[in-house]
Amino acid sequence: MSRAEQKERTRRAIINAAFSQLSADKSFASLSLREVAREAGIAPTSFYRHFADMDELGLTLVDEAGLMLRQLMRQARQRIEKNGSVIRTSIETFMEFVTGNSNVFRLLLRERSGTSAAFRSAVAREIQHFVAELAEYLRKETICPDELARAQAEAMVILVFHTGADALDAPPEQYSYLTSRTITQLRWLAHGAAGYGRKAKV
Repeated sequence: MSRAEQKERTRRAIINAAFSQLSADKSFASLSLREVAREAGIAPTSFYRHFADMDELGLTLVDEAGLMLRQLMRQARQRIEKNGSVIRTSIETFMEFVTGNSNVFRLLLRERSGTSAAFRSAVAREIQHFVAELAEYLRKETICPDELARAQAEAMVILVFHTGADALDAPPEQYSYLTSRTITQLRWLAHGAAGYGRKAKV
């Protein structure tokens, strides 16, 4: 293994270690560098070969979380092309992400309204990336002006993130209800958008 590959492998171990330490009771702000280094299997001094400080690691985690979510939703759109409802497939995929990566989604929710301006800005940027991709998809599928597609995308993201927050603290038996409720709400939103002269595929 080359030195560059080893460095990337260690960097990835640090990122994964930080994600694994997050929970409903432990936020990123409460993590210590020593805890992360121990979980990653490296000496604390080695941490600085990969990140300037914990803040840089936190911003990297936010970027990673946003990328993971966007990649998953791209996969959902590929599933939609094969079969199924746009909304149902998207929400089921999103719920799979939240329940399977609760620490990742919890990070986005917490830092979205956290005390760090840099973290809030990073989360807002990731959400806007998510909105932009969804707006582009809606614009193509419904043949509508950019501003209307973006307005619908923003409303949909707000609803979906709200459901994700509810799912984090809900017992598994409520997941089906949360999924169905959100599908209904998004269909109402899509039909309302269709009232502006567009044909919405739901």
